[in-house]
Amino acid sequence: MYGTRRWLLCAWLCASAASAASAASPGPTAEVIHWWTSGGESAAVKQVAQAYRDAGGTWVDTAIAGGDQSRAVTINRIIGGNPPTAAQFNTSKQFLDIIEEDMLGTVDDVARRDHWDQVLPAPIVDVIKVRGHWYAVPMNLHMLTWIWYSKAAFAKAGIAREPASMDELFADLDKLKAAGLIPLAHGGQAWQENLLFSMVLANLGGRDLYLKVIRDRDQAAIRSDAFRKVLVAFKRLQAYVDPASPGRNWNDATALVIAGRAGMQIMGDWAKGEFIAAGQAPGRQFGCLPGLSADTPYLIQGDVFVFPKTIEAGTLRAQKLLVDVVAKPAVQRAFNKLKGSIPVRLDADDSGFDACARQGMAILRDPRRPVGVPEIYLSPDQNGALQDVLTAFWNTDMPVERAQNSIASALRY
Repeated sequence: MYGTRRWLLCAWLCASAASAASAASPGPTAEVIHWWTSGGESAAVKQVAQAYRDAGGTWVDTAIAGGDQSRAVTINRIIGGNPPTAAQFNTSKQFLDIIEEDMLGTVDDVARRDHWDQVLPAPIVDVIKVRGHWYAVPMNLHMLTWIWYSKAAFAKAGIAREPASMDELFADLDKLKAAGLIPLAHGGQAWQENLLFSMVLANLGGRDLYLKVIRDRDQAAIRSDAFRKVLVAFKRLQAYVDPASPGRNWNDATALVIAGRAGMQIMGDWAKGEFIAAGQAPGRQFGCLPGLSADTPYLIQGDVFVFPKTIEAGTLRAQKLLVDVVAKPAVQRAFNKLKGSIPVRLDADDSGFDACARQGMAILRDPRRPVGVPEIYLSPDQNGALQDVLTAFWNTDMPVERAQNSIASALRY
């Protein structure tokens, strides 16, 4: 009896010691830099953080408002020798420089395992796969030029159906203005004006002109009368924004549509996360238009995680666990439903997604529709130069001919 008690006591002490040792040796810790700070975005990234914790890791959240600021902090820390475990970037050439400097780790194993070559859209593959190696894990897919509208505002203005052309869009904006509403909710920031321009180019110019201007930087196309009409239509939109728009954040513009004070907003599908966070549903309180016709190019980009190169064993374990977690279809589904985006895989199951997301996923499978956003085809310098011209054209009395010539110069090389 005494021997049994001694054995039980020893077993209990050994188990307690093992438990204490386990508690003292937590799983890998990942510091993740991102700019998902709005209501819908914050709810979405919490799904990823919790999945990482459930997998045994510790998530250290470093949220920095604004993509430009967040990327600058990430790059400065990598160069300075104090990199995060992982960081958010857009699917673009934003991280090409740090690939060229051999500062990013590869994710070739998961890319091969999950057959990314076969199941990811070509514009995404062309960015995250460089010289045969994969350098980023895609989280989602955004379409940047959705037209969001308030059902209540449309009803008040007497708009019975969605616009199906640029002419009809301008006619509806006139009706919204006559009804005493803000026709177009806009945040007067350079990147948002770039989105307005991209929407007009895609819808008025079509796939052919869009690719000739943005991908090919074709000088004849940029100097054409067709492109001049795009610039005129872009500038015409300025008459429909309110005087308080300069400097407004995108989600504050979305809030105007949510409240029914504004009729429309041109914004990426992350805006849908704000509608959802406010308790609204597509087809009920708000509507979504991916384009004004069935032929409008679908301008895609997304969010990715990149992983700074390291030889530190603990960081490598944290990165591997994070790669495994964020690549899981269940995690991406949970994230995308709250973020407003859609899964990046062409074979993703669309059940459980809302009507806007299902519409986007169907379009994505049509090889004629998806094309990259300007940041996919242009270097950061080229994109910045284009954005500078568009913002100056939007905010000043710059003649359209001068804007056209300036864009031609900005995209010459």
